[in-house]
Amino acid sequence: MAGEYKLSSVHVHSKLCDGKNTLDELAVTAWRAGLRTLGFSGHSHTPCDIEYCMTKSRTALYKAQVAKLKEQYAGKLDILCGLEWDLFSDDDPAAYDYCIGSVHYVVGPKTGTYYEIDFRESDLANCIRYDFDGDGLAVVEAYFANVAKVAAKKPTILGHLDLIKKINAGNKFFDESSPRYAAAAAGALEAAAENGCVLEVNSSGIYRGYREDFFPGDALLAQWRAMGGEVVITADAHEAKALTFGYDEAAAKLKALGFDHVQVLGKDGFAACEL
Repeated sequence: MAGEYKLSSVHVHSKLCDGKNTLDELAVTAWRAGLRTLGFSGHSHTPCDIEYCMTKSRTALYKAQVAKLKEQYAGKLDILCGLEWDLFSDDDPAAYDYCIGSVHYVVGPKTGTYYEIDFRESDLANCIRYDFDGDGLAVVEAYFANVAKVAAKKPTILGHLDLIKKINAGNKFFDESSPRYAAAAAGALEAAAENGCVLEVNSSGIYRGYREDFFPGDALLAQWRAMGGEVVITADAHEAKALTFGYDEAAAKLKALGFDHVQVLGKDGFAACEL
């Protein structure tokens, strides 16, 4: 049924990682908004991370609180216990209802440093300077190679495919129109296709003021459509008021690019929704 995509939000973060609201606050907001499915996707414990991922103790608390909410909202709102699993995580995605496979780090080949590529400009600048000889596109290539590795794990959803561009507005660190950028991204798309991945169309870069386009951008979405790829619309919400931010705009963009449906994740898995 058309419009079903508006009733499912499955890329959602709480205060247990880097979100602004509690799990309870997110659940009641989703229920009041008439959502059918709310999927929590806390950032997986990742040893190299020092700021935004769940600790092991918070992971246990997360699972317990989500289990309680599942009971509390039974028959009113389907709640899923998901995980945004990072390539360098030591958590087991099989222990969750679903997982979003993502890349947030590039490892420096010279220093062994784990650089977070989507938050501080200084981190990305240092990555380029100290580990990639000033070549920003080499970092892009390393990033998309990591995305291909995540795709090979066959996550339920492949998260924000081109997150590397998040803080690159105005091509500050590398040229997104470069053939090298396109080739690296195409490699990640090929890996996604080979592994039957569902790509998310993620509105968070727009919501948070970093970008004017979705993750992934128009060119990659057009390529994915030509490859017969499947997509799911997400908000990557870090606060309750963003649970379905940009959904209609994403649907309109996808339709303009030739998609006639999107996938919607619910308690019984994916179902196609006409656009």
